[in-house]
Amino acid sequence: MSYNKIDIKNGITLHSINTNKFKTNLCSVFLTFPITYENATKDTLIALMLKRGSKSLKTREEITSKLAELYGAEFDSGVEKSGDNHVLKFYLESLNEEYLPVKEELLEKSLELLLELVFAPNIENEEFNEEYLEQEKGNLEQIINSKIDNKAVYALNRCIEEMYEGKPYGIYRYGYVEKIKEITAKNLYEYYKDLISKCKIDIFISGNNQNIVESLKSNEIIEKLNAREADYVKHGSYSNENTEKLVEEKMDISQGKIVIGMDLKLNDDNSKYSAQVYNTILGGSANSKLFQNVREKASLAYTVSSNYMKLKSNIFIRAGIEIDNYEKALEIIKEQLQSMKNGEFTENEMNQAKRTLIATINDIPEEQDLDISYYYGQELSDKKTTIEAYKDHINKVTKEEIINVANNININTIYFLRN
Repeated sequence: MSYNKIDIKNGITLHSINTNKFKTNLCSVFLTFPITYENATKDTLIALMLKRGSKSLKTREEITSKLAELYGAEFDSGVEKSGDNHVLKFYLESLNEEYLPVKEELLEKSLELLLELVFAPNIENEEFNEEYLEQEKGNLEQIINSKIDNKAVYALNRCIEEMYEGKPYGIYRYGYVEKIKEITAKNLYEYYKDLISKCKIDIFISGNNQNIVESLKSNEIIEKLNAREADYVKHGSYSNENTEKLVEEKMDISQGKIVIGMDLKLNDDNSKYSAQVYNTILGGSANSKLFQNVREKASLAYTVSSNYMKLKSNIFIRAGIEIDNYEKALEIIKEQLQSMKNGEFTENEMNQAKRTLIATINDIPEEQDLDISYYYGQELSDKKTTIEAYKDHINKVTKEEIINVANNININTIYFLRN
């Protein structure tokens, strides 16, 4: 496997991951730009509308037929938050040409189709198709309203909203129902054109792709895209300076949800590796302190874990509990945080955590979408670390560094969803 990064134009980058490991080629286009309350809803509608038709393929049915011609290729899109950025992601997966009955330029055709779907939408009279837009506005309203259906995810989002109130990271990634009615076929297309002219564009191609670079450079759609000083956020804002802000919300539920949002006030690169080991010991595996002490020994939680969000330097503890167990569960969770500060973890716990992390890192090159996400993360952080160097950094983390992480963490917000 080899990875190469090529600047096609200023602000437009090709990431070539050349490998024969897979039976498929995966092409992706990521559009990255700052997330705002005003535009988050439009961003999601653009992702939905681009799946409905392109300049030459006017309907979803025509897109499906074209994908079938490409030996059952698959197209999808999504919307993510990455730090203080909004990212529109588009994927097209097709067969590796080595597995075709007759040799043809399937990768080139797949890439051409993906670029058309993203950059040459179905436009008439300088606006999106109004009928399609109304349908997608209805779909988006359902998506936004359904955010309360998964209570664990809802609780995490609400904790983030409280921690980052008034800041970009607190914005809901799909947008807001109250903004939908302001969007028209015309103003959405005007926004789309402005977005495409300014955003950071990353094109990823994973698979057997040795000859794709020149083909991409000469692609008619790429030739028409302007060079740009890419408009995206390299270093996002920190959370609000809360000190154990307590938020309770009531809902008709049978199981309570606790989310504890914590700030890690260390910014050097090495601390990010130490924080990953810290988090794995604390709540990142079935052997973790939270799992063993809150769930197994005290039987206070159905689920309990912690997650480290590297881009925002936050750790979130999440637990599903019997509502009456709130005070006791919170007490034992805080005991585990203090235990980590005191260095009350063994060499064996450290080594287990490292093995868990390294097993996860080893999985990265085994999945094309994980591989792409890994290199995209490096692109955003402007850090270049090979898989082997990444594992080496994890292995070199010391107990003192983990204790240092523990003592630079403070609880920002405690969110409790109850009945």
